[in-house]
Amino acid sequence: MTYSIKDRNGQDYEIKDIERFAKHISKNHSSGISIHEENGYYFTVDDAFREKILKFAKKEKVKSVK
Repeated sequence: MTYSIKDRNGQDYEIKDIERFAKHISKNHSSGISIHEENGYYFTVDDAFREKILKFAKKEKVKSVK
C-alpha cells in the first residue's frame, strides 16, 4: 500500500516503502525537531510526524500478517 503525506509546502508525497521510510525516520530523526528531505520534498519531523509514520508502519505490518 502507498501512504501519502503533505510536505512543508503542502504538496502530497507518496511513501512507496513505508517500512524503509519509518526505519530512516526512527534512526536519523528519533527526537526533537528536524528536517527530512526525500526526493525533493521537505518534511518537518517532530513528535506528531513520527507518530503518524509509526501508525502507517504498524498498519502495514498488520496487513502483511493477514
